[in-house]
Amino acid sequence: MSLTRAFQLPYQLISISGQEQLSYLHGQLTQDMNLITDEQFMWAGHCSPKGKLWGAFRVFKFNDHFFMMGSESEVAASARELKKYGVFAQVDIHHLASPNIIGILTDNETKTCELLGLNFANSNACEFANQKALRLDENRIVLYVDEHFNLPAEITLSDEHHAFTEATIIAGEPQLSDGMVEEFVPQMINLQAIGGISFKKGCYTGQETVARMRYLGKNKRAMYILQGSNDKALSETDVEIQLGENWRRAGKIINQVYNSKTQKYSALAVLPNDTDVTSTLRAKHSPEVSMSILPLPYSLEDDK
Repeated sequence: MSLTRAFQLPYQLISISGQEQLSYLHGQLTQDMNLITDEQFMWAGHCSPKGKLWGAFRVFKFNDHFFMMGSESEVAASARELKKYGVFAQVDIHHLASPNIIGILTDNETKTCELLGLNFANSNACEFANQKALRLDENRIVLYVDEHFNLPAEITLSDEHHAFTEATIIAGEPQLSDGMVEEFVPQMINLQAIGGISFKKGCYTGQETVARMRYLGKNKRAMYILQGSNDKALSETDVEIQLGENWRRAGKIINQVYNSKTQKYSALAVLPNDTDVTSTLRAKHSPEVSMSILPLPYSLEDDK
């Protein structure tokens, strides 16, 4: 028997429309915006002039608009900066603070797509009944729908999103939480590994720093998946690594979640990119919580 679960997600959106929407975003984001179509969403970063990320976004097209999907912190920062320079272009930029975004977890993608009326074919985005769906992988789908949308009776919607967030963390997909905005260059959160950086598109804000990290080998950090057991949720920002009998600061947690059913704590952390994956880590402010590094589902090797 197949299992399909739905979760109300706390993501927010930036909507960009207008005559110069494509050219404007092309000069702002790390992605080649010409590659994003109604049938193809892609990851992209939005950087400060110094190359530090305001956010990492799933970017898609819908109803002649571009949309950037991210956390509340990411969307607030990027919307502010896009509006600042958007006054010089023919674009309309809106921060959608309460969009109806639903995450789907499934163990039978074919059956779930039939229930929802989705047809991805050879794409990772599609429209259905004037709504939008993004295929993240064979087990995860994100829906952007209006207030009139109702899920099929076979799928129950939960207000508790932690199971979907846990799956996103295990997939190694970056998201910047509050306090982590404008702290990292894109390669430090593995954005290049999930196709979120175009090194051929030409200039965009922060491009010099991003290129220098690639071609001069100056990046010394990467994002890792951490997991440990605990009997309650954590709100952690720092992790420490064990060296012999001692512990030292290892890096920063950028996103985290606690699964109360399994009592598993999962997190994404930016650590030195030569960190031994067999290392033992712990939460700095909850040192009783030991964590191990899980394998990334993609390669960090940089093909030049």
